[in-house]
Amino acid sequence: MSGNVLLEVEGLSKHFGGVQAVRDLSFQVQAGEILGVIGPNGSGKTTTFHLITGFHRPDRGHVRFNGEEITGLPPHAVCARGLCRTFQVAKPFPDISVRRNVLMGALLRRPDPTDAAGRADEVLRRVGLESRADMAAGSLTTIDQRRLEVARALATEPKLLLLDETMAGLNATEVVEAIKLISTLREQGLTVIVVEHVMRAVMSLSDRLVVLDQGARIAEGAPKEVVENPRVIEAYLGKEYRRA
Repeated sequence: MSGNVLLEVEGLSKHFGGVQAVRDLSFQVQAGEILGVIGPNGSGKTTTFHLITGFHRPDRGHVRFNGEEITGLPPHAVCARGLCRTFQVAKPFPDISVRRNVLMGALLRRPDPTDAAGRADEVLRRVGLESRADMAAGSLTTIDQRRLEVARALATEPKLLLLDETMAGLNATEVVEAIKLISTLREQGLTVIVVEHVMRAVMSLSDRLVVLDQGARIAEGAPKEVVENPRVIEAYLGKEYRRA
């Protein structure tokens, strides 16, 4: 880790009607690290991603990326600054090729078609999809659709990548493949935030964990410390972690 703060979330709050989805949430992400964000269903993890990336506007609080205030910017403007995300449910354009799916992301950063095509092919190699580049995206397996989702994000050349439950629905072998992919991305200089329920993946990947419950941060620190926190065990890890 470099020790430089790449992302700063300060006092974020968001409610929907009578539901407080995120409560006064603050944390930082250092350049070069993998930060894991965990918590029970409904704890505010995905809403936090929405607030950071401009899909929701916070009621209060600030998001700063690379020293710049980005609170409330629309998603395309956030992405243009180097912060991109994936979604829980992969939604490629199913009837066009894997390569063209990735090319559309590359064109956001590189308007020259030849340059963008080169970037798309480079990204496909990085995620292991080069042999499937000409297949229709809708014909991919679950793990390869996850790879494609990551590839589309990487095509925009992010400094920070937010991965929202990339391992959902994967079998044990595929989880290992996904862990290797994310580790490789970090080795290549990418900073990553991972929202994930697969605890062995979170534990092996993350430098630090932030734990949410009912929209609030209840713990933060090194993974081994966090999973021993009584409040975390009570809120989330008791059943899932001890069973793993």
